[in-house]
Amino acid sequence: MPNITIDGIGFDAPEGWTVLEGARFLGIDIPALCYHEGLSPGGGCRLCVVEIGEGENTKMVSSCTYTIEKGLVVHTATEKVINARRMILELLISQCPTSKTLQDLAAKWGLQQVRFTPKWEDCICCGLCVRMCEEQMMAKAIGFVNRGNELKIATPFDKTSEDCRKCGACMYICPVCTVRCEGAAPEGVLCGRCENSLQPTCLEFYDNFSCWMGLKGECGTCVGEKFEEKKED
Repeated sequence: MPNITIDGIGFDAPEGWTVLEGARFLGIDIPALCYHEGLSPGGGCRLCVVEIGEGENTKMVSSCTYTIEKGLVVHTATEKVINARRMILELLISQCPTSKTLQDLAAKWGLQQVRFTPKWEDCICCGLCVRMCEEQMMAKAIGFVNRGNELKIATPFDKTSEDCRKCGACMYICPVCTVRCEGAAPEGVLCGRCENSLQPTCLEFYDNFSCWMGLKGECGTCVGEKFEEKKED
């Protein structure tokens, strides 16, 4: 079994596991919008990005699609990773600001602004509904159409599909079907109503949020200790 290290924790992971599965086994929180147990990994939303490697030889990968290998070193909450997730959230929220799931993630990860022009669409093309329809419902009634800015999910030729059972599984799994509390016509792109539990208090002192008490920034202990060290110096 591969011997890997995730956020300083070394363990033997079963062969074939992904980095995301290994992290969740250890209780490490990695957001994964387009991932769902029971479905094949998509890697489309990129929110689950992590940093692998050490020193200058690191790179960003999607943890839901990257298979664990022997000697792998993974960092799930470095400053580089957190900033990447916030940028991805900006792009996703600019696509669909009415999603409660996206708004909750924005509050959790400390997103303060969206610098992109909102499109107010009702789909972020994560592909969960497509995989659910094909892999669990065995229907293949919907799929991706077009490319680039024209990409969308639809039935063949935009006509009513005879394969659709109207089971509602696509709506059940969709991360943007649950509208945020302000309803379908909110005033702003970010609602800012939810408590922000991941204040970036530690990033100016440490290059990682993770600590044994949870995520750095939740308790503020490590920051207080750092200030005390500065005072003593």
